[in-house]
Amino acid sequence: MSTPIRSLLLICVVLCAGCVAQPRLAPKAGKAATPAAASTTRESASAPIAAAPAPASVVDTSASEQAFVAQLLRQHPDLDRAHIEQLLAEARVQPSILAAMAHPAESMPWKDYRPIFLGQARIDAGIAFYRAHRALIDRIAAQYGVPPQVLVAILGVETYYGRQTGGYRVLDALYTLAFHYPPRAAFFQKELGVFLSLPRSALPGPRAELRGSYAGAMGWCQFMPTSFAHYGVSAAADGRVNLWSSLPDILASTANYLARHGWKRDAPIAMPAQASAQAEAPRVERSEPIYSVAQLAARGYTPSAAVASDRAATLLTVQGVDGPEYWLTFGNFQVITRYNSSALYALAVTQLAAAIDADARADGAAP
Repeated sequence: MSTPIRSLLLICVVLCAGCVAQPRLAPKAGKAATPAAASTTRESASAPIAAAPAPASVVDTSASEQAFVAQLLRQHPDLDRAHIEQLLAEARVQPSILAAMAHPAESMPWKDYRPIFLGQARIDAGIAFYRAHRALIDRIAAQYGVPPQVLVAILGVETYYGRQTGGYRVLDALYTLAFHYPPRAAFFQKELGVFLSLPRSALPGPRAELRGSYAGAMGWCQFMPTSFAHYGVSAAADGRVNLWSSLPDILASTANYLARHGWKRDAPIAMPAQASAQAEAPRVERSEPIYSVAQLAARGYTPSAAVASDRAATLLTVQGVDGPEYWLTFGNFQVITRYNSSALYALAVTQLAAAIDADARADGAAP
C-alpha cells in the first residue's frame, strides 16, 4: 500500500463512521459561435460516453428542433411557444463543447486523476471554506444526515468551492449537445426540455444568462436541469433555487440529492484493502455492493480497518503511482456515484473529504 493511502487510512475510517402545431424556427446553418475556452468543470449527473468528432460545418437541425418543440409543448402545454422558439433561435453551437466531450477527466487512470482534485491547495481551501461557514454546513449536514466534510468535498471536486462553475451559457451547452452530439442527443434533449420548462420563479436570473459547465451543469454543485428540478432546495422557502450564490441553497440541495439517493447516516464510504499473495485476480464488478466483507476477505482482500464482516461491499481496483490500489466500497460510495457515475469521482470525493476532516481535526475545527 502506498504512503498516501496509508496516511488516509485513519481519516477514511473516521469518515466511515461519521431534464401541436409545427413551430417556425429560424434555420441554424451558420449559427456556430466563436469557440469559448473549455470549462474546467465536468458533467456531474452522467459521465460522457463515446465521443463524436466536432462537425466540419454546422448542420441544419431545424427539423429536429421543430420535433423537439412540438414534443415539449405536448408535455407542457402551458409553455409559451414563441418564447421557446426565441430561446432556441438565440442558442449558439459551441465547438469547444464537442471537443471537451471527447476528453473527459474520468477517462484518466487514477494516478493522473487524483492530483487534479487532491492537491494541498484544494485541501487547504476546503478547510478554510468549512471554517468560514461551519455553523451553516453543520446544521445542514445534521438535517440531512450527510457528513459536513462530504458536502464540502463535493463542492471542492465539482467547482473548487464555487470558483469554477463554468463559463458557458447553459442554453448554448444544452443546445449544442442536444442537436450536435448524436451519441447522447436523447439525454441532452431531455435536459434541454427540462431547462426550458423550469418555472421562471425558480431561477435566480434570466434563463438565457445562466452560466454553467460544458455539459450544462449548473452552479456550485453542478446540477443538471433534471437534478435542479427534482432535488434543488430553496432554503428561504420562496421557491427560488439559487445554486450560483446562495450557500444555504447550494449546501441543502447537495445534501438533499445524497439523502434522496439513499445516503445512510454514520455508515462507511470506502476504505483501503490489503491484497494477499493468493488473492484472486480482481474482476470488473458491478458498482453496487454485492459481497460481504467476509466474502471479499475469503477472496484475498481484507479491510485495513475494523468493519463488520457481514457489511455489503464491492472491490474497487485503481491504478496508483506505485501500482494497483484496492478499496472496499460500501453503500454510501454507490450514492456518490449517483451524483457522478465515475468511480474515480467518488473516490476523489471520499479522499478529499477525509483529508479535509483530518486536517480540520488536527486544528480543532472539525465536529
